[in-house]
Parts: sequence; C-alpha cells; structure tokens
Amino acid sequence: MQTQKIDNKQRHIEVTAADLPLHCPTPATALWNAHPRVFLPIENSGEALCPYCGTRYTLKGGAAAHGH
Repeated sequence: MQTQKIDNKQRHIEVTAADLPLHCPTPATALWNAHPRVFLPIENSGEALCPYCGTRYTLKGGAAAHGH
C-alpha cells in the first residue's frame, strides 16, 4: 500500500498480501472522517467492498490459493 495518506474519497484501492488481514479504514487513510474499523474478507474472492464507505478493494494477484 501507499505510505502517504490517501483521501477518504478514493473509492478503489489495490492491496497486496502484506496488507492482510484487510480492514477499512486502512492505516494509510486520513482519519478525520473515518468510520469504525471493519475487517473485510478478501482472500477468497480477491475483492471486497466496505459496507460503510463503499470503497472497493482488490487483491493484487487475485484470490489466494488455499491448501493444506
């Protein structure tokens, strides 16, 4: 993710496996108008939508492979 603060109006954010577990708002979000933190399940589908602000997150490289 980016190291600089991102505007809360940005509606699409690409994340990497290093950003998991994913939550919104992210640490890079300007917090002055943030909503409560919510964890988003992105690993299975490669996409998640925040129910509070509508930001769409996509996992770079797509959904994670699962195996035992």
